[in-house]
Amino acid sequence: MDFKKEYERMMEKQTAMAIATAVDGVPNVRIVNFYYDEELKTLYFSTFGNNQKVVELGENPHVAFTTIPENGEEHVRVKAGVVKKSSVSVETIKAKFLSKMPEYIMSIPDVLPALILFEITFDEADVVIDFEHMETIAV
Repeated sequence: MDFKKEYERMMEKQTAMAIATAVDGVPNVRIVNFYYDEELKTLYFSTFGNNQKVVELGENPHVAFTTIPENGEEHVRVKAGVVKKSSVSVETIKAKFLSKMPEYIMSIPDVLPALILFEITFDEADVVIDFEHMETIAV
């Protein structure tokens, strides 16, 4: 089985992930939508600028995440991601999010100015097809 191809397929098709932050030893998990740029090896997600997630990401840029399975157990899990505010504007990447998720919140013009775009980079990922087929790959 080609786990790299499975990784690319899942990152292209799946739309949501659970992202875990931790500040002062207190973990916090929430679900966000994402877009993965295979060429740049960067995962993007947006969030409203006035929420606790932004504060936590500013205090500790180390995150973990898992994509939300859409087919059985298939998901990608990253244990050592680093997040930062993106230098790419929300407006610039909006079309990529909307091509993947036409109903995404970025389609509402009044919402766009309130969003902050973040990017996560990572070197390896666990690719899980099912409980018998999983492998850690270099990204």
